[in-house]
Amino acid sequence: MSYTITFKKSASKQLRKLPKAVLANVASAVDDLANEPRPDSCKKLKGTDDVYRIRVGDYRVLYTVDDSIITVEVIKVGNRKDVYD
Repeated sequence: MSYTITFKKSASKQLRKLPKAVLANVASAVDDLANEPRPDSCKKLKGTDDVYRIRVGDYRVLYTVDDSIITVEVIKVGNRKDVYD
């Protein structure tokens, strides 16, 4: 069973602003979430309801998983120093 990947409008914009070299790695990591929405490398963020993050070098992808409609929604993408603001 494969999950559908969706992007918040703001996350889509953040993704387009990434450096080209990083974009390929981040896009690949996000694609992998369709098959495994909670990989071993993901962490659930404290103080949030079902928000997870994966690391891609110095960049982070924050997302939510909705098992009832089989969807992963990417809510934020950015450098680790900026993404948690």
